[in-house]
Amino acid sequence: MSDKELLQKIKNKTARVGILGMGYVGLPLARTFCGAGFRTLGFDIDQRKVEKLNAGRSYIKHIPSSAIKKMRSDKLFEASSNPRTLKGCDALLICVPTPLSKMRDPDMSYVISTCETAAGQLRKGQLVALESTTYPGTTQELMKPILESSGLKAGTDFFLAYSPEREDPGRKDFTTETTAKIVGGYDPKSLKVAVALYSQAIAKIVPANSCEIAEAAKIVENVYRSVNIAMVNELKILFERMGIDVWEVIEAAKTKPFGYQAFYPGPGLGGHCIPIDPFYLSWKARQYDLNTRFIELAGEINTAMPLYVIDRVARALNTIKKPINGSKILVLGLAYKKDIDDIRESPSIELIELLQEHGAKVDYNDPYIPTTHKQREHDLRMKSVPVTPASIKRYDCVLISTDHSAYDYEMIVKNAKLVVDTRNACAKVKGNKKHVFKA
Repeated sequence: MSDKELLQKIKNKTARVGILGMGYVGLPLARTFCGAGFRTLGFDIDQRKVEKLNAGRSYIKHIPSSAIKKMRSDKLFEASSNPRTLKGCDALLICVPTPLSKMRDPDMSYVISTCETAAGQLRKGQLVALESTTYPGTTQELMKPILESSGLKAGTDFFLAYSPEREDPGRKDFTTETTAKIVGGYDPKSLKVAVALYSQAIAKIVPANSCEIAEAAKIVENVYRSVNIAMVNELKILFERMGIDVWEVIEAAKTKPFGYQAFYPGPGLGGHCIPIDPFYLSWKARQYDLNTRFIELAGEINTAMPLYVIDRVARALNTIKKPINGSKILVLGLAYKKDIDDIRESPSIELIELLQEHGAKVDYNDPYIPTTHKQREHDLRMKSVPVTPASIKRYDCVLISTDHSAYDYEMIVKNAKLVVDTRNACAKVKGNKKHVFKA
């Protein structure tokens, strides 16, 4: 199939879209293409996800099951774990994790294995696009050789592109459809085809002159956030020693209508982007004999924040003459940010493990995460406990790690012996707050 034939199929919406990876990126993207009227295949090696989706059930909080049921009833969506189903797709969009190794090197195993799967089913005229955040050069240096092992050539037999995801789970002001999408192509034909496909489902497309520019743009977005969050985390520690409330400082500073953007401190970085992606660029920089000092310093500060929080918990407990060892501590919030059910890279996980290492008896509550599940590096094997006035009173300390809107902070402060607040969640609580410590 030629580029003109594929463009025509995209234009009349007879092209079938295959999305490889049904996680926090792939599933919203599938919903978006179904909403635009495209028949969409959701491919995942996790058979449990496949069965849930085909039964019309969602496993991601901000995507309701009603949306999946509609996709199914409209006969626009099906899920599969069978690689052979990929051959029937006109576009293959790869949305798989790109984590870090323990040495902060890119773990490209998911991209590699997925590209190998795609290569085994690749046919002439297909578009293959990577959405996973990665280092500049991945599409050409890593993906292209694997896909071309099929005997087909990029730009001649199939089209190759990179279009980074910009998902922000739980956000309501911007969605997959309304967030501008960067698209970079391996060659002009690939770019034209990829832009044509994405523009059918997403409001604004930003073409990039190469895959490398698109890859670098995504990294820059997350480096920017990482460095600025590190700055306010460092300032938080400084201002705490000076007796200055960093949250009040930020509220005052952000009244300037230009030249300043507010970033907020926390117990550490979480999510699939900021804690990980900048190190992809620092790893790539070493191949050019350069050190990315801002990235490394920001990473050093941000990864140290859980230790700072543990120190604040210890100091808070010291005011009631108790050590961490043996204390009963309730961690509020397991998700990496408020009002979502995503625990990827969540600092709450590390906080629980650090408290346990110090001998604390730790429980957690999260209204969106009833039980923990095994992760690549962690396996807490815990269940969420109820939060009631009576239960709060049983703990020596309540540690607010995620400021879910569902929490009654007035009740929590009223009944807790100690509160360590890493999110300024108790700012609007009235009454006695002498036992509330900011961290």
